[in-house]
Amino acid sequence: MLPSDPAPLPEVRFLKILVTALAVTMILGLVTIVGLLVTRLSGPVPLPELPAAVVLPEGVRPISLAFAGNRIVVLSADDRVLVYLRDGTLLGETRIAPAPGTVAP
Repeated sequence: MLPSDPAPLPEVRFLKILVTALAVTMILGLVTIVGLLVTRLSGPVPLPELPAAVVLPEGVRPISLAFAGNRIVVLSADDRVLVYLRDGTLLGETRIAPAPGTVAP
């Protein structure tokens, strides 16, 4: 602005303040959301606890659990899938092929 220019209207000055406040609020909100995502998603997800009635065979290390209806599905580190009832009864066990690019134990 040149010194000879007329002063801006009060409405325009107020509008500039509102737009600036909105921009600052949006930036702070975005930083907050990114910060929350980083802190909440950065750690490893713990496995849910197996019910006490479920006893895994000797040497089986679970890497994944799924609760499906009245069944519990356990994926072990040695590529076995074990299916239990909630009361701990073993329904079945099967071996699966290792994931591509991994070495079988």
